Amino acid sequence: MIDITIENFEAELIQASVAQPVLLDIWAPWCGPCKSLGPILEKLEVAYGGRFKLAKLNSDEQPEISGQLSQAFGVRSIPFCVMFVGGAPVDGFVGALPESQVREFLDKHVPSEDALEAQEGVAEAEALLDAGGSPEEALARLYAALETDPANLAARLDAARIELMDGQADAARALLAPVAAEAIVNVRVAAFQQWLTAVEAGLQDEAKLRAAIAANRRDFDARLALARQLMAQGNWPTAMDELLEIIMRDKAWGDEAPRKLYVAMLELMTKPAAPVAEAAKTGALELTGKAAVTPADPLLDQYRRKLSMALF
Repeated sequence: MIDITIENFEAELIQASVAQPVLLDIWAPWCGPCKSLGPILEKLEVAYGGRFKLAKLNSDEQPEISGQLSQAFGVRSIPFCVMFVGGAPVDGFVGALPESQVREFLDKHVPSEDALEAQEGVAEAEALLDAGGSPEEALARLYAALETDPANLAARLDAARIELMDGQADAARALLAPVAAEAIVNVRVAAFQQWLTAVEAGLQDEAKLRAAIAANRRDFDARLALARQLMAQGNWPTAMDELLEIIMRDKAWGDEAPRKLYVAMLELMTKPAAPVAEAAKTGALELTGKAAVTPADPLLDQYRRKLSMALF
């Protein structure tokens, strides 16, 4: 448990909630219901074993923060609890609820023990790969994470990446099947589906494809097939160069399939940023943390510029 002030608001509430849900209890010394709720929250922080952090804010001592949160949620009484997740307030409740109802509230936002265990497995696998370790060992940890928590999308996509890099289309298809419907709204899942399609297409005679292109530079079918083959082989910059040739000549060709595949490769080459909630402000007090900044990648920046030039 930690006491929140204007000085530590950013670090201990906003930034801390990016890594772990934080429940902010807004109270006052004169508030009878606050005295009833406080011990329940402290007991649950221990019972949940570190799956969320409890923060306390004395509304008499910190009126600016409590006032703006109350205004944002349309609440004028205390105790008032606000759940922060991913750097922003996402939900709250008012009054001295019984322990059972507080647990119901927490369970909507706090990861389960299985989810936490799976997240640790994903972190270990990613650290192993970043250090140049065995992909097979990383894959084993990712599959173990998925067995513990099938809903862990990071584990699913990381495992699919390893399988696709090894040309294992069947294994990757099985991994992506449960989240295939998300491709409509999740650009990263859509990008993995594009990669799977490229690997499933299999190898064609590259010499024949290049001969067809040399004979007719507007043979877009051959260029797209070549780009997919190069993508499946892991030669993504060269694949994007072929796609750019199509885009520059006919942006709308093939229902924009070349542009969509190009964008998918850019997405796959981009390391996901730490999850941070969308910026939101109430009054003068900024209620969200700074957006996570992905380190610049010269190759990615170059190919983003090339696409922009081709399109506009």
